[in-house]
Amino acid sequence: MGPDVLPSAPVSRNLGFAIVPPAAPTAPVPHAAPPLPDGGLTFAVPEGWQPVSIVLIGMPGAGKTSVGRRLSQRLGLPFRDADSEIEAAAGQPITEIFSRYGEPHFREGERRVIARLLDGPPMVLATGGGAFNDPETRAAVKAAGAAAVWLRCGRATLLRRVSGRATRPMFLNTDPVEVLTRLMAARHPIYAEADIVIDVLDDENPETTTDKVAAAVAGWRPPARLPVALAGRGYDVLVGDDLLARAGALIAPVLPARRVAVVTDAGVGPLHLATLSRSLEAVGIETRATVTVPPGESSKSFQSLGTVLEALLAAGVDRRTTVVALGGGVVGDLAGFAAATALRGLPFIQIPTTLLAQVDSSVGGKTGINLKAGKNLAGAFHQPRIVLADTGVLATLPARELRAGYAEVAKHGLLHGALWGWCESQGAHAVAGDAAALRHAVLESCRLKAAVVAADEREETAEGGRALLNLGHTFGHALEAECGYDGSLLHGEAVAIGLGLAARLSARLGHCDAALPGRVEAHIASVGLPARIRDLPRGFAVEALMGRMRKDKKARDGALRFVLLRAPGDAFTAGDVPATIVETLLREEGCTA
Repeated sequence: MGPDVLPSAPVSRNLGFAIVPPAAPTAPVPHAAPPLPDGGLTFAVPEGWQPVSIVLIGMPGAGKTSVGRRLSQRLGLPFRDADSEIEAAAGQPITEIFSRYGEPHFREGERRVIARLLDGPPMVLATGGGAFNDPETRAAVKAAGAAAVWLRCGRATLLRRVSGRATRPMFLNTDPVEVLTRLMAARHPIYAEADIVIDVLDDENPETTTDKVAAAVAGWRPPARLPVALAGRGYDVLVGDDLLARAGALIAPVLPARRVAVVTDAGVGPLHLATLSRSLEAVGIETRATVTVPPGESSKSFQSLGTVLEALLAAGVDRRTTVVALGGGVVGDLAGFAAATALRGLPFIQIPTTLLAQVDSSVGGKTGINLKAGKNLAGAFHQPRIVLADTGVLATLPARELRAGYAEVAKHGLLHGALWGWCESQGAHAVAGDAAALRHAVLESCRLKAAVVAADEREETAEGGRALLNLGHTFGHALEAECGYDGSLLHGEAVAIGLGLAARLSARLGHCDAALPGRVEAHIASVGLPARIRDLPRGFAVEALMGRMRKDKKARDGALRFVLLRAPGDAFTAGDVPATIVETLLREEGCTA
């Protein structure tokens, strides 16, 4: 055994080397690192940078060790080399481990060593060329919150660096061109799952590569990851910028097989489909079919559902083919329902591209279509494998769509309480397209919804629970249905009016302060949303709206059910609201008798 192996350490019977406890962390060098002896550049870590482990991955010859040593000085972190750690523990070179025990046994030990290293304080870790291809190793990197950096080199560069080197066991007594070609084809799609990809130019020196890596790492901001903790089948909601360009890498770990079918609409496809397709191709995910439906609520229909199902089956999907919804709430609901019903259930992923979908409909597994009788009356609970909420794509939304999505943020604010205060003070910035405000709105809305869904996945709690997320929706759905889902009234606009009506009804019944309805309506109007029925360009009949509400899926035995407010942050469900009070309220809002 090597000198670093503790006598009491558990020894791998397969490899003959021990997995030693983490070494004591070395003192970090100053953030403004001194020049390296070979003339390397200095790099000042940005103020406030929080150290994380950096895991360098790439083909043999990519420069992981030489760059890693320099990077540790740039970032003020200790350096570890996984191959050196293995050799020290085993007391023999990797070439001998390969020849004596074989690659599978070597990978098992490598996996343990890397997991042990990542369990310690932040460091720069150079890994062997095949390490990241092991699923458990990739999972350990992710669980440690480390940044995986792929040093991507061309074949000619790699060939020049590895040819004739006896320390490269996979190249001994072989044709290096054939080996590199085969390994690159197998490994590059996995390497593409890295958090950061750095292209190493053919004539680039290690110092230049190191500075590129250091700058990328210092500016790296991982997406927020919110768990939806369901029994045995939870999933994550990822919120951040530029997620669409990395969608393939982010969804690959949750796919049962690397093949998907994408459902989008004719408005979203030209904007974002090419970016998604490139990201899928980069990690070797095959797109079996791309189905495009017309934009708008009218696509939530049996006709569109049939179109999607026929296209999926014609493309030869099987139960390991994942349906990816790329679009707003309509696409998510439609694609999710198709996934729930095709072959009695296909895996499903949400990539919402509207604010409304990111803050609400993409999280929670509600899928469905509309009927003549009302909204979302045919559907299924079908949870996604993952949700990617790329807040950067919101910059492509028309102003009206952005405002409509904000209505769901305001709803979450009223349910949460503290978020309502943020809405009143900062909501206008979100509606104006401020990136930081939008990210906060999406993150906090998803946080609230994830907690509610985890506690009451299928809306089975007798009172409260997931049903509270329908605040404003009983009124809103009735208004949408009366408009025929023709686009003249967007879902978010209907919900905005519904929030004001719910507050008015709560005050009329004596549940909340009489000033709350005016406060809600003033905020809704201040961000450019319709706040009252009278703000709409068409009229409504009381009888027609009451009929719609009685058919709402929340109704019980024909009795109306509403989500009401005692105050922001204090909502409840009520099934004993007299119909006469609702009718009077609607007439006061200008509806005809």
